[in-house]
Amino acid sequence: MKILTYVLVAVIAYLLGSISTGLLVAKYFNGPNLREVGSKNTGASNVLRTMGLKSGLITFVGDCLKSLLACLIGNWLLGHNGAMLAGLFVILGHNWPIFFQLKGGKGVASSCGVMLVCFPIPAIISFVVAIAIIAFTKFISLGSMCMLICYALLITLFFNGGSIIAILWAILLAALCVFRHHANVGRLLAGTESKIGQKVK
Repeated sequence: MKILTYVLVAVIAYLLGSISTGLLVAKYFNGPNLREVGSKNTGASNVLRTMGLKSGLITFVGDCLKSLLACLIGNWLLGHNGAMLAGLFVILGHNWPIFFQLKGGKGVASSCGVMLVCFPIPAIISFVVAIAIIAFTKFISLGSMCMLICYALLITLFFNGGSIIAILWAILLAALCVFRHHANVGRLLAGTESKIGQKVK
């Protein structure tokens, strides 16, 4: 029966993740088709660049909240491992949403909610690191990847509680983030990545 509960948590989390806050915000505010502008993904960064600060913040908060809810449900049903399972699947749902032809965001805002529920101390440290990097470089993508990498390093070295599952989970979250930003990595290396404040066509 416990296996069924794990499956239930994964399914609920994935479906919550598949709710695309960015597309809903764009529709409500009569914004552009996010899949055709900017980075062509539905995450908060693309909403910020193409629709402005207000819409970007609403999208970010919405994506965080759906992840918080998924992890709290997982924790309620299965404890901390359930929260981590839900966290992984809510990010997968956000990145590849079943409701929107598997075309979603890059999982950064969703990861923030997951990080905070599952390991709050390394999450807060990683948030500070990300904010500092973004403030200094003006590259959201760089700050986002560094945030997840920092989080994985902190859990691996200091905050895993002796759990190899926690270590592998944190590394997987960081790997997912970097994978989803592979195009950004190419632009960063080429010096063509857009900075905060730059308009994306």
